[in-house]
Amino acid sequence: MNISEHHRQPLIAPQSPTPPSLSLSFSHFRLLSLFKIYRYCSSLVELIDRCIGSKIWVIMKGDKELVGTLKGFDVYVNMVLEDVTEYEITNEGRRITKLDQILLNGNNIAILVPGGSPDPE
Repeated sequence: MNISEHHRQPLIAPQSPTPPSLSLSFSHFRLLSLFKIYRYCSSLVELIDRCIGSKIWVIMKGDKELVGTLKGFDVYVNMVLEDVTEYEITNEGRRITKLDQILLNGNNIAILVPGGSPDPE
């Protein structure tokens, strides 16, 4: 075999056969995956639902954090907060803004901390 023929050969590792007890069809795998996602999402929704009426710290994508009372949310984790304190990191330092109520887009939420606050107590 010359060098040019050697470079044309794919570098594929030999695959071991799947034991019969572990073989799943794609539809079975998809069904199991959907079930796991449903279980995860339903438990996540339950956790957020327990926070309704209590203080929550929301860390957004970017440079904003909010602390307020969770009044409600939907399946997209869009949230309504009341008595909100918004913390924004700017070049001049940290800016604090007080708001009566705010609607947060769930796509921009990075972390939720029930009962938390960015200020050490």
